[in-house]
Amino acid sequence: MSEAAAPGYVRIRLDLSYDGTDFHGWAKQAGGRRTVQGEIEDALRTVTRSRETYELTVAGRTDAGVHARGQVAHVDLPVELWTEHGEKLLKRLAGRLPKDVRVWRLTEALAGFNARFSAVWRRYAYRVTDNPGGVDPLLRGHVLWHDWPLDVDAMNEAARALVGEHDFAAYCKKREGATTIRTLQELSLARGGDGIITATVRADAFCHNMVRSLIGALLFVGDGHRGPEWPGKVLAAGVRDSAVHVVRPHGLTLEEVGYPADELLAARYKEARNKRSLPLAPGCATC
Repeated sequence: MSEAAAPGYVRIRLDLSYDGTDFHGWAKQAGGRRTVQGEIEDALRTVTRSRETYELTVAGRTDAGVHARGQVAHVDLPVELWTEHGEKLLKRLAGRLPKDVRVWRLTEALAGFNARFSAVWRRYAYRVTDNPGGVDPLLRGHVLWHDWPLDVDAMNEAARALVGEHDFAAYCKKREGATTIRTLQELSLARGGDGIITATVRADAFCHNMVRSLIGALLFVGDGHRGPEWPGKVLAAGVRDSAVHVVRPHGLTLEEVGYPADELLAARYKEARNKRSLPLAPGCATC
């Protein structure tokens, strides 16, 4: 994966959104399962009348059932193809793509841009309601129903201990060779006038199931099953706790991806490719 397109190719940024309900996540899978990446790549091949599949690189690989409002991807296209089809591609894609995925913008990417590794943060929202009557039927695919009253102040108190750079192994599904160290930049919850509680979760990156596990822990605090100190203790323990539930995916939406100033894109790419480790404690050489 490169920070620049190969000679003869141009890197194109895609800004897109989708309803994840009927998708098996972003990434293409064996066995013909329906995915966002597969739908867009198929549509792109069709509208450019190409025999080749041009592979997308995405800012955040969402799981099955997770939605996106502000997803970003890139694709490297032959210069002559972009020159011939560029102005028409957006409208052609709109006519070819299924209605649960939309590409809103196609633009030539700036030098050094990589949708995944140039990103400095991803912002998700998780929406939940504790309305005893359940979820508004018109929102049922985007809001989780929690059938216990939730104390948002207690949840915010618990969330404060999780913000910062930590090893989130206790809240992630471990993947071989991958680090679980992340910088959680924001974790806050607010109840709207409609009673829906929106959790804002922003980090430089997320490991598998991290957001949904964090929300699962905070819900246990909000409904009184655990005290506000509990999620921080789970984090410090560094191992998965069976009491931390991975909440259902339909309440989760990728809202926005942030990138640095234009001149810092390439440097950010190189930084993000480095495997991370936590700094040693003062006076500790090996711990």
